[in-house]
Amino acid sequence: MKADVKQAAPRTMLIAAGGTGGHLFPAQALALELARRGWRIELATDHRVSSYGQDFPAAEIHLIPSATPSGGGPFARALAIVQLVRGTFVASRIVRRIKPAAAIGFGGYPTVPPILAASKKGVPTIVHEANAVLGRANKFLATHVTAVAITNPNTKLVSSHAKMIETGNPVRPMVLEAASTPYPSRTAEDPFRLLVFGGSQGARVFSERVPPALEKLPPAHRQRLRITQQCRAEDLDAVKAKYAGLGLAAELAPFFKDLPARIAASHLVIARSGASTVSELSVIGRPAILVPLPGAIDQDQKANAAAIAAIGGAFLIEQSALTPDRLAHELSRFLDSPQTLEEAARKAKSFGRPDAVSRLADLAEAVALHRLGPVASQPIQPAKGAA
Repeated sequence: MKADVKQAAPRTMLIAAGGTGGHLFPAQALALELARRGWRIELATDHRVSSYGQDFPAAEIHLIPSATPSGGGPFARALAIVQLVRGTFVASRIVRRIKPAAAIGFGGYPTVPPILAASKKGVPTIVHEANAVLGRANKFLATHVTAVAITNPNTKLVSSHAKMIETGNPVRPMVLEAASTPYPSRTAEDPFRLLVFGGSQGARVFSERVPPALEKLPPAHRQRLRITQQCRAEDLDAVKAKYAGLGLAAELAPFFKDLPARIAASHLVIARSGASTVSELSVIGRPAILVPLPGAIDQDQKANAAAIAAIGGAFLIEQSALTPDRLAHELSRFLDSPQTLEEAARKAKSFGRPDAVSRLADLAEAVALHRLGPVASQPIQPAKGAA
């Protein structure tokens, strides 16, 4: 009779991410890769996870108290700090119970309590910065963590002992699948597929300015348009009525679960320039008019857009300059010159990092196994088999 062999339980990685798509999507990509490598994944996040994290491959999801200590008056900031301290105590109990081999944070203040708690308990830690500008939460955590994984090689890190390692921004498997679709070639007379979206929660400015811009196009140009547009729920009826009045058939929705496939099918995208958006556009290889969110303290979206625009993979237009006349002019130019967008698509794809998830998973394992050697301050080599 054979003796029973007890299989060793998988070691645990704790992933911390805010509950928006921009934080959860790259965290989910890493979680899937680490789970494939045999790690148990636990997620620390906030209440917004119900909107975007239903498919997150975590054995357990922990909702951690957090708040943003910026904006508002002194009293509001003091309350936020109290909430972050409370969250750190909650996270400390979780870290003590699950004993993770490493903890990886994806930015935003909801990552501060779990990453700080893990660091204080001697757990190796990483923060990942998706944007071209280091966020305030990551800037604070950088002095406490083992390594900072960055997407843009020009990202600056001030006053930190942590090692900076360029990994790129992980994208979801459905993005990698969409990246295999070639750019749809067209002549100046063929249908032109335009995709408009504004991040995980939409952008009202596109609902307000894209329809009047299309109204200004010559009828011959309008007839070739095939429009897919994300609109906030409260804007849907008005946008639908405007397009109907122009005789334009448009597919409108507050959220598209299959957005990567829609990006791949498009000739041109109009979008915000959050880190996940820029990463997905570049991995798939599609040209875009990028309109950074104005008024951001760190101007991270402008830096993201400027980086890909600098190589010709996108066209940056500030929101203040996004008038219907300007947008109509740009669209007419692209409609008449397919080769301009084909070249921009090629340059956008050259900017992409489809191997980012493998590189970040390699770094997570190196940190967890205490194998982050002295060369780790240099970009790590691509993982075997990475594209």
